[in-house]
Amino acid sequence: MKVYYGFEELEKITNPVITTGTFDGVHYGHKTILGRIKKLAEEYEGESVLISFHPHPRKVLYPDTAGKNLRLITSLDEKIELLESEGLDNLILVEFTEEFARVSGSEFIEKYIFSKLRPRVIVVGYNHHFGHNKEGDYQYLKSISARYGFEAEEIPEQEVLNETVSSTQIRKALGEGYIQRVNAYLDHFYFISGSPEKWEPVTNLNGYTGILLRIEDMDKLLPLPGAYAVSVPGDGLKTRGLALILQKNGGRREVAIIFFKSSDPGITLNDRLRLNFHKRMGGKIEFESPGFCRVPEKLINETKELIF
Repeated sequence: MKVYYGFEELEKITNPVITTGTFDGVHYGHKTILGRIKKLAEEYEGESVLISFHPHPRKVLYPDTAGKNLRLITSLDEKIELLESEGLDNLILVEFTEEFARVSGSEFIEKYIFSKLRPRVIVVGYNHHFGHNKEGDYQYLKSISARYGFEAEEIPEQEVLNETVSSTQIRKALGEGYIQRVNAYLDHFYFISGSPEKWEPVTNLNGYTGILLRIEDMDKLLPLPGAYAVSVPGDGLKTRGLALILQKNGGRREVAIIFFKSSDPGITLNDRLRLNFHKRMGGKIEFESPGFCRVPEKLINETKELIF
């Protein structure tokens, strides 16, 4: 996958099949759109293209209200990783600024989409809008498609567990600790990534490996504080453990992880670690002081017995 930061150094893309949006989480609905543009690109012997935005538009448009405390399902690096795994050919990341927010729907099509890419097809989701004051949508694309020589296609809403999948719905479920529901909406495991540090868990058991995972991205949305069954993917083997989501401590955000005796994490402190979440196992574990907590043996045993 080629990643472009803006349109300035964009290379020629053959018969582009385009979609656009923030794609936070790269959830099931996003994957449906990505699958469609990939299929159309193959049919037209072209390339799939996602035009996405960073930072999240809501943070720029509503910095004092809706965007003030907005946390995201995926960091930018995590989003890029997921998009590449879906087989996307080209990602164009546009810096979303106050100036860009004033670009009208027609200007966005003329100045960016048409003049830079000359798309074969533009595919959008059922509720997607673009341009100043959300002027552009599927109906607008359809009305101008003949003039610009592209096809317009709309993907209907996608349902999982009898609910329409959306990034907003996933953020809500994540904030309530419903990890299994989140994973169903995402169509992959919710995960976090960060830099590990050594940690000695305080328990009445011996032989466990403990680390602290530092979350550098302050915009990353973490699950409701509590204990979660987690795994580290790699080489067909899963290292299993129990993760404790900690509250902010002096501005730091950390996840404490206890790896089971039967697992060999093989983790060095220089690694960047990815942690998949499977199930919420219990409520918040209180730290009596920094780095000091008591994890009930019952909680560890229940997690070890879980098949995941």
